[in-house]
Amino acid sequence: MVLPGALVVVDCIEGVCVQTETVLRQALADRIKPIVTINKLDRGFLELKLDQETFYQAFRKHIDKINVVISTYEDGSMGDLQVSPQNGTVGFSAGLHGWAFTIPQFARMYAKKFGVSEEKMCEKLWGDHYFGANKKWTTTGEPEDRAFNKFILTPLSQVVHAAMSNEVEKLTSMLSSLNVELTKEDLALNGKDLVKRCMQRWLPAHKALLEMIVMHLPSPAEAQKYRASALYTGPMDDQCCTGIRNCDPHAPLVLYVSKMVPGVDKGRFIAFGRVFSGTVAAGQKVRLMGPNYVPGRKDDLAVKSIQRVVLFMGKKQESIDSVPAGSICGIVGIDQFLVKTGTVSTAEDCCPLKNLTFAVSPVVRCAVEPKNPQDLPKLVEGLKRLAKSDPMVVVSMEESGQYVVAGAGELHMEICLGDLEALTGAPIKVSEPIVNYRETVTVESPEPCLAKSNNKHNRVWVSAFPLGTELTDAIEAGDITPMHDNLARARALVNTYDWEPDVARKVWAFGPDFNGPNMLRDGTHGVQNLADGKQNIVSAFEWVSKEGVLTEESLRGVGFTILDVMLHPDAMHRGAGQVIPAARRSMLAAQYTAKPKLVEPVFKVEVQCPESCLGSVYSWLNRRRGQVTDEERRPGMPLFTVKGLLPVAESFGIEGILRAETSGQAQLNMVFSHWDLVPGDPLEANSASQLI
Repeated sequence: MVLPGALVVVDCIEGVCVQTETVLRQALADRIKPIVTINKLDRGFLELKLDQETFYQAFRKHIDKINVVISTYEDGSMGDLQVSPQNGTVGFSAGLHGWAFTIPQFARMYAKKFGVSEEKMCEKLWGDHYFGANKKWTTTGEPEDRAFNKFILTPLSQVVHAAMSNEVEKLTSMLSSLNVELTKEDLALNGKDLVKRCMQRWLPAHKALLEMIVMHLPSPAEAQKYRASALYTGPMDDQCCTGIRNCDPHAPLVLYVSKMVPGVDKGRFIAFGRVFSGTVAAGQKVRLMGPNYVPGRKDDLAVKSIQRVVLFMGKKQESIDSVPAGSICGIVGIDQFLVKTGTVSTAEDCCPLKNLTFAVSPVVRCAVEPKNPQDLPKLVEGLKRLAKSDPMVVVSMEESGQYVVAGAGELHMEICLGDLEALTGAPIKVSEPIVNYRETVTVESPEPCLAKSNNKHNRVWVSAFPLGTELTDAIEAGDITPMHDNLARARALVNTYDWEPDVARKVWAFGPDFNGPNMLRDGTHGVQNLADGKQNIVSAFEWVSKEGVLTEESLRGVGFTILDVMLHPDAMHRGAGQVIPAARRSMLAAQYTAKPKLVEPVFKVEVQCPESCLGSVYSWLNRRRGQVTDEERRPGMPLFTVKGLLPVAESFGIEGILRAETSGQAQLNMVFSHWDLVPGDPLEANSASQLI
């Protein structure tokens, strides 16, 4: 979110995978401009030995797929985001070998030879442009005469073949014509090492990629003009938003902390982020707004002074007096007041910037404990550092005193637990992974649910209803939040989600954690003393949204309507101890009567395998409650790509099983897709939901 542009890496063999689509969708949602590099060309030359036309057709297919994804999610305010090799927004690279090139690079080489401009040469080097034996340009011809194949891929393959064959004279002759000289140490190499060195000397990766980034990604001053409205949660005409839009170093400071980086001092962190407006300097007194801060309240807000400002120079940090708008920096001295992310500002009326959103959710949990009980303090300190350094990790302590770490999947959990052991400095024991489920409702409560307080003087009537998939997703995406203006939010609820105007204006809370995908709304009329009881009812809603009626899991996509409230006239008899338990019981009863169900996380799965393994892949998916959504053959290769959906609960250990069943010929990619209802009624004996 803190960057104006992104370099998206696509595998030239596997193409656009589920992770690629997820990255592009996330970037476009945050108004981040993408450019693309097609990677692993070394595999195509050295392992698969693909011919030039197969290379070209694969590249063209990958670029077309990328542009389809971009056109699906692009924002009109950002202009044309389509990528193409001709204009330099698509590069070709071999990251492992450290070389890369773009079409404009080769166009500069050939423009003088053909006596044309670089722009015209770029157009000729991609697409259906052929240069035949008659030395004339045509739009039809043989594959080997295609300009991209003839003038780019053929020289590359000749250099690779000469290096692999150890034809030193031929290799040095070709490279000399390109003004590339090899040293005696270079020529002493052979095979892949010689290929790597030759390509690095001729087409170093840093030149091509840096040129793409500098020439085609926007500067902060340019990007913030169209990103300000998507970043700032307050009024679009206040001084802070104006400063962000203009990237003004003289405006009030607005800085977003996106992550915490472990510092030199043990247990301390450096807050890493971007200055969107103003100038940050050591000694400044700033307001620290956490992710749960709501303007007008003092929750999750602190006022502190900045100790130091640092620039990240590789692995080192260099102290600096001040950093202006548009730059990335680190802040020392505020890590004790911000947990993971937050907004830093000098303006009293500044609203927080939009919180980081993730395409995945922490749906897999593991309980951890030290092997030696004496190492418990080390484990607690390690958990604190892990929770700060990884924005996706959620660390909690159960009522039993057990520490639980939640991550996005099996691989993410494996990495996090490895980091935890390194941070703890002592061996730890890890339980089997457990999946996080959610609870929801499928119909509206057939009748109001009443609960009385223990003293029988207070009563609360509540009904539950499903929010619907669209509204739930909008809340999770940050399109509908408690920080939005009440009237604007009500207008969106009425126009887009068909809410009644009177209840749309009286949304009391979101939960859990005051920003989750559940809502509490007021449907009462003329209730006395309701203002005194509102906070207690909201507290009960927070409690219920964290612990539902079925399995005490968090709720998702559930709305509660307060239909009527009767409170005792005397404040002594309508305190929190009386109202909160009563409101909680009425909400749990409303959820129970609205046909509750369990919701489970689902992975989007992509398997690449030869045709002989398709039967094993289909059989494996069917056994694990998966379903196939698409199957396609890779052009020019004997490989199939099978796409499908798989419940996270069925994904543990799946890569090893799939490798065993396909003799290692299948490759698996998984990414979080969505939440889906668990089949069966959880209240019916022996159903799938009831067994969970």
